[in-house]
Amino acid sequence: MHQAESNFGSFCVQLRLQVVMLERFNRSKIVRVHAVIAAAGLLVAACASGTGISAPSYATANPQPNRTYRLGIGDKLKIVVFGEENLSGQFEVNALGQVSMPLIGDVPAANHPISEFREAIGKKLANGYLKKPQITVDVLNYRPIYVHGEVKSGGEFPFKSGLRLRDAIALAGGYTYRADQSYVAVFREGEGELNVPMSSVFAITPGDNIRVPERFF
Repeated sequence: MHQAESNFGSFCVQLRLQVVMLERFNRSKIVRVHAVIAAAGLLVAACASGTGISAPSYATANPQPNRTYRLGIGDKLKIVVFGEENLSGQFEVNALGQVSMPLIGDVPAANHPISEFREAIGKKLANGYLKKPQITVDVLNYRPIYVHGEVKSGGEFPFKSGLRLRDAIALAGGYTYRADQSYVAVFREGEGELNVPMSSVFAITPGDNIRVPERFF
């Protein structure tokens, strides 16, 4: 009986030792795997920087920073206040980013969505002038876009709905022989500059400033 208990106890000790060794082996294996992954990441980074020329940092494969159109300086608007012909008419967002209207004066417009601009007009009119003003705002002419850099005839061009990157470059006479045709830099007011791949579906908005970069080789 005592011999059987002794053998069983010895078996349990051996079993525990095997479990501990197995756990240590698994932990070391995991550590080795993580070390290999980390080393691979460092190797990729080193290769990417080895040429001394960093690739353009695209925001996304299909960057669309803001789909809501915001008014800007130079936009020409048709504003209708129902039942008030003297308050209705065609207006332009001036150099201060405002629209000057009869009776209520200057209304901030630049960098505001049309819905916010319309609400701002309504609040001013409702403040002692009209009880429940009904207003519509339509854009008659959008502000132009600008294309420059490695294009043949850079400059200012009228915006058209549905305009794409390749359309804008075509308006500017196409690429020069020095152009990097893989991406363009697009500066958009209020959102900064984006490096956009030419292969992406990127909608141009009024006021966009598009620069075609020079290739390095």
